[in-house]
Amino acid sequence: QVQLVESGGGSVQAGGSLRLSCAASGDTYCSRGGHWYRQAPGKEREFVSLITSDGSTSYANSVKGRFTIFQDNAKNTVYLQMNSLKPEDTAMYYCQRWCRLGAGALNGYWGQGTQVAVSS
Repeated sequence: QVQLVESGGGSVQAGGSLRLSCAASGDTYCSRGGHWYRQAPGKEREFVSLITSDGSTSYANSVKGRFTIFQDNAKNTVYLQMNSLKPEDTAMYYCQRWCRLGAGALNGYWGQGTQVAVSS
């Protein structure tokens, strides 16, 4: 079973920072690159950021200038550094990456989600 593990969520006050990570675990291999999405209660899941295999990045307007996506290829991990957090950033954050087990084909997988709560 593909294992994509997210971590780094938590509760912070407005203006604080958190760093989320998304790593392959066990026998899972994930290609470089990945996406971050978030879903607040009662709302649709929305795009936050992406990084391509060659390191190009893109951000939602709502997080541009505050969030930074980057990857550590040696650790096969994608990160989301979140600074200047606002209460409206409160949501469950999900990563999405292309992964496979062993020599199988790459497919898109979602992590289990990590909760971010920002208080005013």
